[in-house]
Amino acid sequence: MENPALTLSPAAAKRVAAIAAKQGKPAILRLSVEGGGCSGFQYKFALADTAEADDSVSETDGVALVVDPMSLDLISGSVVDYVESLGGAAFRVENPQAAASCGCGSSFAV
Repeated sequence: MENPALTLSPAAAKRVAAIAAKQGKPAILRLSVEGGGCSGFQYKFALADTAEADDSVSETDGVALVVDPMSLDLISGSVVDYVESLGGAAFRVENPQAAASCGCGSSFAV
């Protein structure tokens, strides 16, 4: 199911496409939320071979972002971006539902 409430930025789509091409996999990024991290929940990124039937799918420049229904409840409205800085390069989730986050940028609370 297509979900415009979840967005993959063009920079993130380009990076996913490059990683997927290197690994010979489809350009599908799976974002999930797990318990843990320093703020209660943490983001987990992985390349996926396919989208599951109940996944929410958002597409940017031919790259799919897939999220399971449980995780979607915690990250609906988010933008997944790819940021390069002096401190390194990483995927970053801009989550409007997060009430608190930590310095690492991969953990949040609602």
